[in-house]
Amino acid sequence: METLKILRDYFPTAVFTGKCLVFISEDWRVELTEHKESDYTRGGKGPSVIRVRVFKKALNGEFVPGHYEDFQLDPLSELADQIEKYVQSAIGKNVKEAFE
Repeated sequence: METLKILRDYFPTAVFTGKCLVFISEDWRVELTEHKESDYTRGGKGPSVIRVRVFKKALNGEFVPGHYEDFQLDPLSELADQIEKYVQSAIGKNVKEAFE
């Protein structure tokens, strides 16, 4: 959860639920969740895996899950930059404009 708490600073329009970081707009919902590395032979080294899930609002008003991608990058600034590019590409809009 530490990585998600830090990513809040990079994405001020996101809400931290205690479990995930959420962006929400009229048509889109994006969730970022943190997963620890399950390969214990590595000794817990390396960055956490951040899963980015994109949901689109259906005609019935429900958010339908679409695609997702896992990110595992260091430093955090590069992680935030790549997540922003991914979300922008997935929804076809600038993140800051889409989730204001």
